Amino acid sequence: MVKKIAFLFPGQGSQYIGMGKKILEAYPETKEIFEQTDEICKMSISQLCFEGPMEVLTLTENLQPAITAVSLACLKVLNNAGIQPYISAGHSLGEYSALVSAGVLDSLDAVRLVKVRGALMHRESTKKPGAMAAIIGLDIEKVQEIVDKAKDHGVLSVANHNSREQIVITGEHEPLKKAINIAKENKAKAIPLKVSGAWHSELIKDAVSDFRQFMEDIPFSRPSSKIIFNATAKEENDPELIKDIMANQLISPVRWYESVINMLDQGVDTFVEVGPKRVLVGLMKKIVPSRSSVKIFNVEDPEGVEKLIKAI
Repeated sequence: MVKKIAFLFPGQGSQYIGMGKKILEAYPETKEIFEQTDEICKMSISQLCFEGPMEVLTLTENLQPAITAVSLACLKVLNNAGIQPYISAGHSLGEYSALVSAGVLDSLDAVRLVKVRGALMHRESTKKPGAMAAIIGLDIEKVQEIVDKAKDHGVLSVANHNSREQIVITGEHEPLKKAINIAKENKAKAIPLKVSGAWHSELIKDAVSDFRQFMEDIPFSRPSSKIIFNATAKEENDPELIKDIMANQLISPVRWYESVINMLDQGVDTFVEVGPKRVLVGLMKKIVPSRSSVKIFNVEDPEGVEKLIKAI
């Protein structure tokens, strides 16, 4: 018997051509979300999701509303089926879908926010180029030690603490290269990521105030259900404080591992990745103890929806 369900929403890196198409075909009520996204973005984001091309879809300013639209379509299907979360969380970009899931934002405002967020991040990445890399095989203390050594060469920090020994670093090219070499000397894998900027780093700090200003005109409500935030790995209920958290999230580490541990400590027994691909499912399998009775699902197509409904 399911007691507590967590909805998890993916971020950038979960895209693929065709995402959302099966959900739209099986559940016509989701059409409104894709149409509204196209209208807000003044281009056919839905066509990019369904048909590509990939090089246009993966532009940050297009990708953020695209992934958000697909995740919100999947969320709508689950909600219409009577499935509600005990708690929600999203990985970086996915936090905006989590805000909708928790009743803080409506879908339209979430898309408006990620459109502007993507444009601001793109703007800063062209002014201050950077890169990111995944370090696999070292814990957060060791990776932070490496970052501290390498950042003598420039801006560098931890971007994502994804699992106990999968940590993404972010910053300028020279210190990042130095950190990769040190990680390899410590027998870790170091994989440069295909991204167009140094996300969650001080290199994009000039976007924070502009984004916070844009949020002033967007109504945020108190959460109607629990939500855990990336920057703190904790809950927050005050709408104005949530706005500050979301603005600072641009340059704050994604504390995903701690967030999941928090949810496990609260007794969550079912995790559902709501949105494209299975990136978060993969991370969950690394975090959840192997002998745990916790169930993990992905909902990105009708098969995933039916599998979850049958299970609960």
